Amino acid sequence: MEELARLAGITVRTLRFYRERKLIPPPRREGRIAWYDDHHLARLRTISALLERGHTLSGIAELAEAFDHGRDVGDLLGIGAPTEETPVRLTPEELADHFAGEVTAENLAAAMDLGYLGTDGDEIVHISRRLLDVSAALVREGIPLAEVLAAGRRVRDHADALAALFTDLILRHASEGDLPRLRPLAKSVVDAELSMALDRRLSKRT
Repeated sequence: MEELARLAGITVRTLRFYRERKLIPPPRREGRIAWYDDHHLARLRTISALLERGHTLSGIAELAEAFDHGRDVGDLLGIGAPTEETPVRLTPEELADHFAGEVTAENLAAAMDLGYLGTDGDEIVHISRRLLDVSAALVREGIPLAEVLAAGRRVRDHADALAALFTDLILRHASEGDLPRLRPLAKSVVDAELSMALDRRLSKRT
């Protein structure tokens, strides 16, 4: 414990306090000996970084709890799953910086349940750079993250229905091997229709 506290730049008393608040996971025990590792050190450095950014210990505790019970990145990404999206690896403090004041246990749980976030050791993995950037931009515009995630769930339902429609259409007239080649056509139709739907909505409000 003394060595871990020294490496983290905190006192043993502070370390004990963090343990009591369950901000760090318990050590691995061998008999009467408690072993700490790099995972604990990384967590302590994350806590220090979040405190420096103005986050409270209560908020950090919520983040730690959700982080420790999050989905594994293997479940998030799948094995060999084809995708055009680029996953993003983030430290907890980097995620907090993207959504200042909005990274609560509830929002983390919702994002993990939706399949946006997973964990890999001491890192968080967001499944899509584009979704991360758009979500952060919406929050900066004043839209609560909880509502962004709720909208994302509704969009997911519609996207699944559209994907099923185009897959069934293509498979009625082509082979499964043609799906990757024809995928851009399906995306173009959806993009064009959404653009025109937004035009119709905006014209009704003017």
